Amino acid sequence: MSQQLESPSIMLQDKSKSVIPQIGFGTFQIPPEDTQRAVEEALEIGYRHIDTAAAYYNEEQVGDALKATGMADKVWVTTKLRNCDQGYDSAMVAFEESRRKLKVDVIDMYLIHWPFPAAGFYKETWRALLKLRDEGAIRVPAVSNFLPEHLRAIIEDSGEVPAVNQIEVHPRFSQPGNLAFCKAHGIVVEAYSPLGHGKDIESAPVVAAAQAHGVTPAEVVLRWHTQEGRIIIPKSKHVERMRQNLASASFDLTSAELAAIDALDEPNGNVSSNPATFTHSQSWADQHVRGNI
Repeated sequence: MSQQLESPSIMLQDKSKSVIPQIGFGTFQIPPEDTQRAVEEALEIGYRHIDTAAAYYNEEQVGDALKATGMADKVWVTTKLRNCDQGYDSAMVAFEESRRKLKVDVIDMYLIHWPFPAAGFYKETWRALLKLRDEGAIRVPAVSNFLPEHLRAIIEDSGEVPAVNQIEVHPRFSQPGNLAFCKAHGIVVEAYSPLGHGKDIESAPVVAAAQAHGVTPAEVVLRWHTQEGRIIIPKSKHVERMRQNLASASFDLTSAELAAIDALDEPNGNVSSNPATFTHSQSWADQHVRGNI
């Protein structure tokens, strides 16, 4: 067995006070036929946080990897509710399907994948997740792609604040307003697409920091995230890159280096969709047509 790496951890500020590995392994756009192998390799390297979603259509293969390695119920597992399954009763049914595919008794964190405001179901969906938590079926109910307006709505409706908001964050799109709102309410931000696209890694402050610390530009960007207190879920199917991602917390950026990367933010630098207007159902057909699966 190769030497295992280890992720730093973050304690969530919800009722559970759960401790979550700060560097997770993302599975978005990993085809089902590759998922079990990739997750098994991630677990072998030392990842103890696996992120999937019903809309990725690879939950079952994630579950197969957990079972094959004997790691079911021993690592942090996050999955997400599709837009077409929103609504109180629909969410309850969809959750059971995800739990069956993942082959675990308790799902550590279950997210509303998008607010999907056009449908108007996200508040009742949030109440369903709180019910699942109270029943012991999930450890942490949370959200993804929620803007401050959506967060305010569910907090005012339920009186409960999500522990985590998984959103797009990378140097050229760091959403400072959303980050500030989450920090003020004790919500931990989990960054997806943490490396953005090529411009983020190729930017002058990132390249300069990489040279100064003798690491890759990707490691600099991932360390920027973790030093600022975000959870990250980088994805790779390449073992060496998976190792580099998990090892990215082994050095510290200076305050000047962090500030220079912060300054790269562009309001229109997003690589994903606008949560206020995203209306895709995330059904298999929808995801297939859009090239996500």
